[in-house]
Amino acid sequence: MHNFHHIDVLIIIFYIITVLYLGIFHKRKSISDERDFILSGRKLSMTGFVATLVTTWYGAILGIGENTFLYGIQTWFIWSSPYYIFALGYALLIAPKIREKKHLSIPDHFRETYGEKAGILSALIISFLSSPAPYILSMGLMLQFLFEIQIGTALFISTIFSVAYVWNGGFSSVVKTDYLQFILMFTGFFLLLYFLWIDIKNPILMVKELPYKYLDPMGGNTFQYLLVWFFIASWTFIDPGFFQRCAAAESPAAARNGILIAIIFWMIFDCLTITCALYGIGIIQSNQASLAFPLLAIDILPYGFFGIFITGIIATLMSTIDSFSLLSAISFGRDILWRIQGHKDMNDTMPYIKKGILIISTFSMILAYFLPSIVLLFYVIGSVLIPGLILPFLNTFRKKKILIGSNEIINWMSIPMVVSISWYAISAAKGDVLMGLEPFYPGMFVSVSYYIWYEKRGRHGN
Repeated sequence: MHNFHHIDVLIIIFYIITVLYLGIFHKRKSISDERDFILSGRKLSMTGFVATLVTTWYGAILGIGENTFLYGIQTWFIWSSPYYIFALGYALLIAPKIREKKHLSIPDHFRETYGEKAGILSALIISFLSSPAPYILSMGLMLQFLFEIQIGTALFISTIFSVAYVWNGGFSSVVKTDYLQFILMFTGFFLLLYFLWIDIKNPILMVKELPYKYLDPMGGNTFQYLLVWFFIASWTFIDPGFFQRCAAAESPAAARNGILIAIIFWMIFDCLTITCALYGIGIIQSNQASLAFPLLAIDILPYGFFGIFITGIIATLMSTIDSFSLLSAISFGRDILWRIQGHKDMNDTMPYIKKGILIISTFSMILAYFLPSIVLLFYVIGSVLIPGLILPFLNTFRKKKILIGSNEIINWMSIPMVVSISWYAISAAKGDVLMGLEPFYPGMFVSVSYYIWYEKRGRHGN
């Protein structure tokens, strides 16, 4: 372990004990059925909604530091502003409808509109889409940094911790711990920015002295690349974390207003994190980009404050690992394994969700090990999976839905993904982007073509 002051170590240990107590051992009530386990009884308050949504959305905190350190303010144009736009659309157009329909998951939504096969396929896609792999990788890198252990061991520890965290308490455990994690993540970065400002220079002078390439919105990449990341932000529409929280909200108005408030907090946090990462340019080595934040902190923050900041980073990661581990497990365990076996007793779903936790966590650990780049993980998962899910999902909210047969919807969902995956595989084998097109575009073109074909056919219903 790095030569940290004992006060910093005690702060980190105290945080871990507190989170374990809140998330695992301190259960407010017994979990009686799947509605309690998945949605905390649909009684999520506005405060809880905002805290858990804000914290869950920031598990890629090390990726933000990595991308900003390498490409400057481009981060705001690919990982910040596009998500505000899609989150705003979600709040105004989708969130209240989700709460009114009272489904427990996105696959339930597909199942009602398109049938059983579409429900299972959507669950399979979402199991991968909500994989905690990028966040497990981030936590693994943090553990490697803190304790100087091998990345494989660090990933294993991160995975085991994420499994234990949601095993008994489900969504209620996630929400309870997110209150604490919300406070820690903001406190940590306010402290880091304050000491960077005091010890180095004010942010305005710092930005003025940066080389131009770090102030280029493109970050040295093409407009097409920037546009792909914008469309990847449409992930928001099919994000099971958004869906779960809207379904769990105490009312449709709470779901809508909670997202609007969350957008404000995301803007504040983005300003904090991106500004802090820009300070690292010229100070940190390029091969340490993914650890930009902890490396800055260890140089700048006094003991005690460093411990608070590190717990803030860990809290930001854990708030997403626990949530996405649960979401993936729900999709794989309940909406695939349980559905395939044909059980009807809704109280029987929780053992299947726990099986899903084990399977998805193991898969995510392996994926993080063999694809050890936080930014690349997001890019690959988003590019190849979003084209198959987003338009069929949005169609379910139309007043006059396009009526589609069971085989047709399977084609609409699967073929765009096959195209994007194949495009990515060929591009990776060539070492260059096939025909100059990012994998997202050909898959999305196929999906839009299906939509236009079904729309022109003119079969609609309520």
